[in-house]
Amino acid sequence: MSRDGAGRRLVLHLGVQKTGTTSLQRFLKLNADTLSDLLVIRTPEEGTPMRPLGRAAIAASLGDSHDLRKALKVAFEDVLDGLPDGPQTVLISHENLAGAMPGNGGETRLYPALPQMLQQLDKVARARGFDAHFVFYTRRMQAWKSSVWAQAVRTDGYAGTRAEFMAQVEGLPGWGDLERRLAKQLGADRVTRLALEAETDPDRPGLQLLALAGIPADRAAALAPLQSRGMERLNDGSTEFLRRLNGLALNPHARGRIVDLVTRSQHLFTADMPSEGTL
Repeated sequence: MSRDGAGRRLVLHLGVQKTGTTSLQRFLKLNADTLSDLLVIRTPEEGTPMRPLGRAAIAASLGDSHDLRKALKVAFEDVLDGLPDGPQTVLISHENLAGAMPGNGGETRLYPALPQMLQQLDKVARARGFDAHFVFYTRRMQAWKSSVWAQAVRTDGYAGTRAEFMAQVEGLPGWGDLERRLAKQLGADRVTRLALEAETDPDRPGLQLLALAGIPADRAAALAPLQSRGMERLNDGSTEFLRRLNGLALNPHARGRIVDLVTRSQHLFTADMPSEGTL
């Protein structure tokens, strides 16, 4: 399904984090066989090249070096080399392709390395006969910032309060700035921004993305719905407990086990836990 002989169509969904990507990917996986005549789908499954690709993208976004750029290139090559031949459009979805979100690794900007990273991936895609289109979802900025803070506390060891985080990212530009930077690097006709709020069916997330990938509306509407949602935000008491935990010197394995325990036992953590203090 190439366009004007440019190559096999490749839709690269970048996330970004906290825009419903987990539910979207679960929906894609659930319906991958049903869509296989039109679409080859790749999401971050354990034991596949998609996992190293996500790690390489985060690392490359946090540090600019030849080795990190090479690791990202090799990881993307591994994903593309593992694709089956055929005319179907390829849809690759990984929220970490956007790079580190604010709160991860000290990042406080709006994906500053993303244009250069995607230019590198585009060169790899072209060399392997693909015509790449780059897509990212957004949500209202203030709600997104709050959700990113909670996720950074949960997964990235961020120890600052919500107020401290919001002060750090107060100067973030709007999503239009990111869209313009990507369009300048890649071409405006090859970048699409989708609004999470414009999704019409919560049990079939990502319908806008599927339409962009060429799936007819009637086919998309008939897909099997999700029976449950993806990673939900922890309640306020659980988030505050983990934020305080992040200020302690714990090894990552021990911290991970505590996070799992807290996630399963949120009812034990009250919403009125003071927002300041130590464990």
